[in-house]
Amino acid sequence: MTATIALVDDDKNILTSVSIALQAEGFLTRVYSDPESALKALLENPADLAVFDIKMPRMDGLELLRRLRERSQMPVIFLTSKADELDEALGLAMGADDYIAKPFSQRLLIARIRAILRRSEMRATPETPDEPVADPILRGRLEMDPARHRVKWNGKDVTLTVTEFLILETLAQRPGVVKNRNQLMDAAYQDDVYVDDRTIDSHIKRLRRKFREADPDFNAIDTLYGAGYRFSEE
Repeated sequence: MTATIALVDDDKNILTSVSIALQAEGFLTRVYSDPESALKALLENPADLAVFDIKMPRMDGLELLRRLRERSQMPVIFLTSKADELDEALGLAMGADDYIAKPFSQRLLIARIRAILRRSEMRATPETPDEPVADPILRGRLEMDPARHRVKWNGKDVTLTVTEFLILETLAQRPGVVKNRNQLMDAAYQDDVYVDDRTIDSHIKRLRRKFREADPDFNAIDTLYGAGYRFSEE
């Protein structure tokens, strides 16, 4: 079944270019330059996933997400500026699934869309007795459920984006083993998407920040300068 992606952005150039790129990948698209019209349309006729810009006039992406979440759990990706870390954190807390900083690679956006749609499909599909299901990962105080994209630290929920989850999963699968940036890129960015080293470093920084919100003494992700990162099982 062909997935429908809704794009909401007041920049019509972005709407046009992203819509063309998605259609070339086989997606159906619906575009909206007015958030209020988008909200009405998405509540009446939901898409499979929506991409919201955060900075929009009259109603920003955060308010659009808040109103949408009152009646819908449709997956949402935010487009943000690089300086919008507070907005990103608020958006994730309100139920966004991921965010991508502008200027962004269309290939990266498409890869994130595919990953989130796969995750949503796994959640919606009932498990059958013969169907293989990824085993939970238990590492000290860390609990990860790959099938449901859930993470707990010391019993407390930690909300991660798809990218952050994949990076942490790669580290936690083999505690004590150092993973270099290229290995983490391969795990987190499928479909041959190129990102630079600093992108991985930024994700690690955000991972630590989120876990320290649950536990100020969190120190399970070690940096080995010049080598990479490792997860230390306590």
